[in-house]
Amino acid sequence: MIWGRGAVDMKDMDAMILSVLRNFARTGRKPKRDLIFAFFADEEAGGTYGARYAIEKRPELFDGATEAISEVGGFSATIGGQRTYLLQTAEKGLSWLRLVAHGRAGHGSQINTDNAVTRLAGAVSRIGEYNWPVELTPTTRQFLDGVTELTGVEFDPDDPEKLLKELGTVARFVGATLQNTTNPTLLKGGYKHNVIPESAEALVDCRTLPGQEQQVLEIVKELAGTGVDVSYVHNDVSLEVPFAGNLVDSMIDALHAEDPGAKVLPYTLSGGTDNKSLSRLGITGYGFAPLQLPDELDFTGMFHGVDERVPADSLKFGARVLDRLLTTY
Repeated sequence: MIWGRGAVDMKDMDAMILSVLRNFARTGRKPKRDLIFAFFADEEAGGTYGARYAIEKRPELFDGATEAISEVGGFSATIGGQRTYLLQTAEKGLSWLRLVAHGRAGHGSQINTDNAVTRLAGAVSRIGEYNWPVELTPTTRQFLDGVTELTGVEFDPDDPEKLLKELGTVARFVGATLQNTTNPTLLKGGYKHNVIPESAEALVDCRTLPGQEQQVLEIVKELAGTGVDVSYVHNDVSLEVPFAGNLVDSMIDALHAEDPGAKVLPYTLSGGTDNKSLSRLGITGYGFAPLQLPDELDFTGMFHGVDERVPADSLKFGARVLDRLLTTY
């Protein structure tokens, strides 16, 4: 195992890319087409000073590029006894929201029916506890159909857990893509125990299914209620591209060359990648950091977690797959 912060997200992919690039230089081999290797900062904060900056200020760096390969896809999981690689062809939209509740400032010992903290608490509770309906995008439906084929278990929107439990640790990734999510993540208000503040603030991490950003925002505003302003801190697009075409075929072929007979399914990522920024240049992005993982490793549980680690053999596997893909496509 290689241990360290970021070993899973996403220094494993960085290491595989650099290994392939170094091998090109060492052997003198050349790919069939021009390749752009880009390493961006700031992705965890929305990419404002990384990918977004690069595509807005230096778009010429990407001239001629039509497709991109990024993180959080291509890793294996065992589903219905079959090793299956999850190729990321969609990702949810990102809406980081700020709620500001307004009220009447006053002394903490007095009756106050216009309390900003109370108003904010109610808004946060309603938003955080809202039961978003299950809605399947084309990508997620195709993934679930593939799981049904492997396991014989049909997806029931009234009981998603019935099928999700067939996915093991991957269930947490897939479960978050069945619906929109709005998770309160920060509260701030007041400065002294006996002073009622005139305003209070909360942050909400909202992840939207493709095409539903405006609809979700309107529902959040309705849930927040009167006296609470809702605004964007950061906003970025959702993505969904076909699980088809020459690049997809080449990624599958590269996996099968190293793992014959393995199944490959498309899936939606509940988080986000720098492919959001690249899409603004018309670049079609996929998540493909190929890793053949042991069943006992809770890979998805280590994203932003403790004790991040990745098997060295998995990285060697991924480097071979990427080398094959980048030299033959």
